[in-house]
Amino acid sequence: MATSTLSIDLDAIQANWRALDRVSASGVQTAAVVKADAYGLGAERVAPALARAGARRFFVAAAEEGAGLRAILGPGPQIAVLSGHMPGDTGLIRDADLTPMLNSVDQATRHLETLPGHAFGVQLDSGMNRLGLEEGEWEAVAPFLLEAGPELLMSHLACADDPAHPLNAEQLETFLRMTEGTGLPRSLAATGGILLGPQYHFDLTRPGIGLYGGLPFAGAAPVVGLGLPVIQTRMVRPGEAVGYSCTWVARKPSLIATAAAGYADGVIRSLSGKATVYAGDVPCPVVGRVSMDLITVDVTHLTAMPAMLELIGPHQSIDTLADAAGTISYEILTRLAGRLTRFYHEAKA
Repeated sequence: MATSTLSIDLDAIQANWRALDRVSASGVQTAAVVKADAYGLGAERVAPALARAGARRFFVAAAEEGAGLRAILGPGPQIAVLSGHMPGDTGLIRDADLTPMLNSVDQATRHLETLPGHAFGVQLDSGMNRLGLEEGEWEAVAPFLLEAGPELLMSHLACADDPAHPLNAEQLETFLRMTEGTGLPRSLAATGGILLGPQYHFDLTRPGIGLYGGLPFAGAAPVVGLGLPVIQTRMVRPGEAVGYSCTWVARKPSLIATAAAGYADGVIRSLSGKATVYAGDVPCPVVGRVSMDLITVDVTHLTAMPAMLELIGPHQSIDTLADAAGTISYEILTRLAGRLTRFYHEAKA
């Protein structure tokens, strides 16, 4: 096999959903965020597993994702669209029975005019300055939007991964001010917000990265493993360079393994000279540039050369790898490319 192998533990995803459901306050519904093809892990397998675990509401980024998810899940579960009701979305929203989270006055007008009586929610900007109606806009349109009967009022925390950040409390106060007295279901917390405590939970929580084994949910079961097949090894003499641009030069006789993974597989180029892979329990440094299809690894210290090297697994989490790359686990997951050979593990399909 000349492609890297990506193992995805559906049991672990289900366990993480159940754990975050337990952390959510009593009486709070726990949804599941499966945007970007379930964070790159494959919504076709991940979403049904989450539904079997108990998830009944799902969040995606765009109507096109929602239509694809509806084909996977069938009728019944609610599928909410975070980008709202964009131009050209009307047919998809209607035919796939999607629930757009309206972000602007224009979206509200479009939805109520083209799909009167169709379910919707409203996203409010409580301080992130990204999506949603600002406080003044909400005050202006709330009377007619509330009369139309939104299913959910929601907002999103900007700094939930930092419990001490003052913006968390400021956003909570703003969200309360914008929504109290409406009598409608409310949602503020994604994974980080769930961990901030019950005052952030309201009626619905929306875990995302925590489902897939990432921080800030430190108690998450690991979900992903990535093994890289070794194609070739060679001895490199002192003074010889390895890889593009000669960024690594051997100081002593070195055994270099070339493994089948590169930035076309989601092993991002910023890991060049910074990443570590594992041969069993033994760490091995990546040397030279990460290229499109290959990485090179110094295995001089190994007593035997394994057929596979571990990039993500028991010895290195998605967050540890992200730290080495100077990024976050979300980017590591969502960059994992279709060329990888995928294996899904689930005790009961």
